[in-house]
Amino acid sequence: MLAVERRIKVLERIAADQAVEVSSLAREFGVSEMTIRRDLRRLDRDGFVRRTYGGATTRVVRSAGAFEATQNARTLHHAQEKRAIAMRAAGLTADARVMFIGVGSTVEQFARLTAPRDGLLVITQSLVIASLLGTRRVSVIMAGGMVRQDELSCVGPAAVECVQRYNTDVAVIGAAGVSVRRGITDLDDQEAGVIRAALEKTERIIVLADGSKFGDVALSTVVPIHRVSAIVTDPGADPVEVERIAAEGVEVILVEPGAPAPAGKGGTAGAQFMTAARRGRESAVNV
Repeated sequence: MLAVERRIKVLERIAADQAVEVSSLAREFGVSEMTIRRDLRRLDRDGFVRRTYGGATTRVVRSAGAFEATQNARTLHHAQEKRAIAMRAAGLTADARVMFIGVGSTVEQFARLTAPRDGLLVITQSLVIASLLGTRRVSVIMAGGMVRQDELSCVGPAAVECVQRYNTDVAVIGAAGVSVRRGITDLDDQEAGVIRAALEKTERIIVLADGSKFGDVALSTVVPIHRVSAIVTDPGADPVEVERIAAEGVEVILVEPGAPAPAGKGGTAGAQFMTAARRGRESAVNV
């Protein structure tokens, strides 16, 4: 069993039982207690669980344990890439004053890594992101509406009306699919509708998507590719699709997992990078 698969199983156990012991997990998976402790340290660092003496508990108890397991398990897929993408995006938005933040596992990582500061206002349809930022030095406006239980996001006319009220400096959104042909696409049309409304009054659109999303087309188009300011992804993105997107005038930033974040407020001091404009070596950004 791969480490990521074992961590997903651990999350499923914690979601079901609310608490686990290191010794029982070690027996269940046939590994050492030290290995399980490393797993729990990693899950605690990424905000999925809270370590306790001899085990771990859920960090956020939700009404449906299955939801928590599904969400966190999804985040663990391409986890290093998503964290690196989110860290780079946090640097790109360090000067934003009013920001819309969408939904999705990579965007949630971005919310975790966004530095709290006075004067920052965030509008979001995601209950998860509102809960992450709402207790920190950030002002948060939650778009009300019907709650999607599988995503804990608000959809429907009330949510659309709410996000349409505000002018934002930047919108940070995720994607189920990224392509020149259909733009940024989402699996759920209602969710896409709220994001579309939020993008009507923003200055910059930054998309966070791991490389596996490139070339995919989901059910509903959120925004055509030419309206996107930048896409932050990883080197696993299809280079042909990257080249086509860059040809549309979109900045594509390829972030190496584990690379250090740029120094300064969204700056590039100490970082080595190039804007994606051509295929291969010239279409890479290493941060």
